[in-house]
Amino acid sequence: MLNQVSYGGGPATPLLIVHGLFGSARNWSVIAKRLSDGREVVTVDQRNHGYSQWLEPHDYMAMAGDLAEVIDAHGAPMDVLGHSMGGKAAMVLALTRPELVRRLIVADVAPVPYGHTQMQYIEAMRGVDLDKVERRSDAEAQLSALGVEKALCSFFTQSLDLKEKKWRINLDVLARDMADILGFPALDSQFTGPAIMLAGADSDYVLPDYRPEIKRLFPNARFAKLPGAGHWLHADKPREFEATVRAVLDAPDPKAPAPGS
Repeated sequence: MLNQVSYGGGPATPLLIVHGLFGSARNWSVIAKRLSDGREVVTVDQRNHGYSQWLEPHDYMAMAGDLAEVIDAHGAPMDVLGHSMGGKAAMVLALTRPELVRRLIVADVAPVPYGHTQMQYIEAMRGVDLDKVERRSDAEAQLSALGVEKALCSFFTQSLDLKEKKWRINLDVLARDMADILGFPALDSQFTGPAIMLAGADSDYVLPDYRPEIKRLFPNARFAKLPGAGHWLHADKPREFEATVRAVLDAPDPKAPAPGS
């Protein structure tokens, strides 16, 4: 089962947070703690990331199966928030195991294939001479010299095990399965529960052209944008992101009977 970190507790539906490519559960610790004042919040390391197992393949059906295992172990449906690759995994989970998901929040990604690549970052991490790394700043300097922007240097090195001098990311499998990561499986099912597609206003990951496909798979999808945020919207505008997610989670359940009915 995936490595998990849990925060808080309470009567509200628990929340599962799923990180994106090259991320980990620890990336979401601050937001998870803030959202855990009335519910349990569970963050996970996806396969081939963090402290979870290195497994093949790295595709969305497998990742959705991992998430289903986590929710099944909790014994009840959960609200699910996924960012980027984690958002795609969360969407496939909702489409294949809808009974496990009460509300779905997808952060800055659509259920479509993308034409860009992330291989340049894998090659940069492969290019770091770990024998010369004593502190994270050493690795950040090497990544910067290889053309990686400063914010991403700091992000990537959160997955660096300094003691063991190794990446806690399975770079080889991610490179091999990059086409699957950038793609999205062909599915004809629908998730008819509440789904919020939250995009960064400065990002181009969720374009108007993608809305017909989103609505085909998620007929009750609603769309929102976070001003001043790019693809890493939870890092660009953490307080605003948290407030938006909280409002979605605390909204009345549309399936619940009205008071007094």
